[in-house]
Amino acid sequence: MRVLVVKTSSMGDVIHTLPAIEDATKAIPGIKFDWLIEEGFQEIPAWHDSVDKVIPIGLRRWRKSWRKTFLSGEIKLFLKRLRDNKYDVVIDAQGLIKSAVPAKFAHGVLCGFDKSSAREGMAARFYDRKFAVDKSLHAIERVRRLFALSLGYEYQNISPSVKLNLNAGLEEKKGFLFLHGTTWPSKHWPDESWLELGKLLKEKCEAIYLPWATGQEKDRAEWLGKELNISVLPKLSLTEIAELMLKAKAVVGVDTGLTHLAALLDVRSIGIYGSTDVGLTGAMGVNHKNLKSNFECSPCLSKNCNLLDVDTLLPPCYQEITAKNVIDLGFINE
Repeated sequence: MRVLVVKTSSMGDVIHTLPAIEDATKAIPGIKFDWLIEEGFQEIPAWHDSVDKVIPIGLRRWRKSWRKTFLSGEIKLFLKRLRDNKYDVVIDAQGLIKSAVPAKFAHGVLCGFDKSSAREGMAARFYDRKFAVDKSLHAIERVRRLFALSLGYEYQNISPSVKLNLNAGLEEKKGFLFLHGTTWPSKHWPDESWLELGKLLKEKCEAIYLPWATGQEKDRAEWLGKELNISVLPKLSLTEIAELMLKAKAVVGVDTGLTHLAALLDVRSIGIYGSTDVGLTGAMGVNHKNLKSNFECSPCLSKNCNLLDVDTLLPPCYQEITAKNVIDLGFINE
């Protein structure tokens, strides 16, 4: 059986899809997947043995200049590549108009969430087969159930797990990896909290790794590096960061795709949550723990905090989550 998976972004959503790939691989011998994904994340599907072809799409880039992209012929070439293969099943695991439209161009029976289950109900109009999956379930469970319904195997209600082709290395695990970057302003743990955590770890002679991807993240990493007198990592690929996770003693991160990856890889990891809902989209893993705020409006699910004023520069929900809280979870002395 050959299946096309459509899950373009964000990174966390992409990571949430890997357990479903693993479920289907175990349930259907010989199944192979192609994956339609945002070009910036195309490294990720290739980590799984059951993924054959990765088909990148540049929606984020195209939106900046649709006319230029259309005239260049890039969209035409993309559609040709998408339609070069015939699939037994196409699964839109995202449930958005932006994923349903390109999925409709692929050759195969298009499956997805029904109107009441999809993130955008209008997306269901594009599907040949539609399935109801409870919106109150965690995102990982929703995708796993959608795959089972679409591909006709019985869903197994067991903890999600996945085996990926990454080099873990043989050396002793050491150091803490700080995943300090994320997209929403409301998801950022205060810089001063990262600094305090770094100081506490240095007192215990622990190494600290500071990766970065954007200019803003690089500035934060360099500030932390200067304050802690440690080196900042060079810009790494997603694969290089994933392999560094496997070699680290533990990972501390905000609500970002890389934190979800650390949890999925069963790395000792901690997720810090203020504005987003741990129950619906929190990182999950056997060696993962989440610290969530109990502030009165948390989780607000807002990209920007509505309580900020001239005297407050940071979301107040993070005042409840301190560096000591991270230390107290016990990963440092294990």
